[in-house]
Amino acid sequence: MSFTIHQASAPVFVRALTSLSAILDKALAGGADEAALLAARLAPDMHPLPRQIQMASDSAKGAIARLAGVEVPAMADDETTFAELKERIARTIAFVNSVDAAKLDGAEGREVVLKFPQGEMKFTGADYLTGFVLPNFFFHVSMAYALLRANGVAIGKMDFIGKI
Repeated sequence: MSFTIHQASAPVFVRALTSLSAILDKALAGGADEAALLAARLAPDMHPLPRQIQMASDSAKGAIARLAGVEVPAMADDETTFAELKERIARTIAFVNSVDAAKLDGAEGREVVLKFPQGEMKFTGADYLTGFVLPNFFFHVSMAYALLRANGVAIGKMDFIGKI
C-alpha cells in the first residue's frame, strides 16, 4: 500500500490545528492578556494573530476541498476572541474529518487552479499540496505560535508539535 494524498494532508492538518487550539487554551490558562495577543504582530506589515489562524484554517479546508473536488466551506473571517478562533479551528477540523479519504484517491494527478486578482496558478494535486499548501499552512501556524511565544505565553516545541 502506498502513501496517499489523504495521509499527507488530513491528519497533518488536524494535528497542527488541534495543537493550535491547545496553545490558545494554554495562553488563557496562563493569564495572558487576550486583547493584547489578538492585536499582536511580529512586524508592522504582518497579520495579527486572528488572521494567522484564519489563514491556517483557509489553507487546510481549501486544500482538502480542492483535492477532493468538493466545495470549499466559507468562513467569514470575523473572529475577534479566542473562543471564536477555537470554534473556527473546530469547524475546520470537523470539515477535514468529514471528507472521506476515498474522495482524495488520485488527487495527486488532478489539476488544481487557484485564481487571484493578478492571475492564476496551476498545479497537479501533489505539487499543490507539497509545494504550496503545506508551506503556507505551516507558515501561518508557526506565526500564530511565534506571536504567542513572543508575547510571553509559556509554550514550547512540543506544544507546537502536539501529541504524537
